Amino acid sequence: MSRKRCLSGMRPTGKLHLGHLVGVLQNWTQLQEDYDCYFMVADWHALMSEYEHPDKLREWSYDNVLDWLACGIDPKRSVLFRQSDVPEHLELYTLLSIVTPLGWVERVPTYKEQLRELEGRDLATYGFLGYPILQAADILAYKAHVVPVGEDQLPHLELAREIVRRFHFLYRQEVFPEPQALLARAPKLLGTDGRKMSKSYNNTISLTESPDAIRKLAQTMFTDPLRIKMTDPGHPEACNVCNYWTLFSPERAKTVREECRTAKRGCVQNKQELAESLIEATEPFRAFRTRASLDEVERILQDGARRARHAAQQTMADVKRLIGIGPLKGVAAGR
Repeated sequence: MSRKRCLSGMRPTGKLHLGHLVGVLQNWTQLQEDYDCYFMVADWHALMSEYEHPDKLREWSYDNVLDWLACGIDPKRSVLFRQSDVPEHLELYTLLSIVTPLGWVERVPTYKEQLRELEGRDLATYGFLGYPILQAADILAYKAHVVPVGEDQLPHLELAREIVRRFHFLYRQEVFPEPQALLARAPKLLGTDGRKMSKSYNNTISLTESPDAIRKLAQTMFTDPLRIKMTDPGHPEACNVCNYWTLFSPERAKTVREECRTAKRGCVQNKQELAESLIEATEPFRAFRTRASLDEVERILQDGARRARHAAQQTMADVKRLIGIGPLKGVAAGR
């Protein structure tokens, strides 16, 4: 029996950071065990917010894939590809845009949220408004059965499911499975300033940060806001640094929390020791850079694009047959 398909992707808008590691990459490595996975460098999506300054788009694409590989994403078991190398994504996006009511797109809650997060950018564009439809096309091009998402992305997936239902209603034949959510139980990892970890806020620690840079960034981290002096008892459940211990060194986290609670450990010591733990956790990503090459990454992406296009072209053949695009069956074309 063939395995179900899974589709996921990342926008190459900067270096990957610790939030990506615990929120996405560790989950991806596990998904390879149970699904036929398609992992996409979502460069079209990145361009929708970075169209004014696309100069680093290629660089970030390669950089992100290097981190995927360093984390254990295996191109022999999964399909790794660049979205822009598979033109069927935009082809299906156009067709889905035709049948998707405008009101459906306007009500997606994350649209306004992203506008707020990326304040100062000129994002009042047709492309940015329609990116949830492109996300639906990404999923449906491979007839993916499951999509790993966080709770904030559920409205996007529900829109894709609504588009599937409308498509089937209009053309009276089922072509796509309704994609199901794989809710990623990602632990909450805040940025160094205690806010949501985001490249937009400049509060991240990248996976390839140098050890010295990690030590400096760790010293800037917000700690227990209720603890004024070292002799004051701490509140580890409210401390961002203690949360990092739980995620990156769980075998020591219990001891650290108890020492914090009983004022046997100060915040400066806590951040210094956490920095060394983070340096150890990110060493595989730095080491991978010393033996990997961009030529190898490009070869992997090209091979992945070939495999991805094979699946996407089969989907588009089914779609075009239903909606009346292309030559009649049995009629020679190109004369």
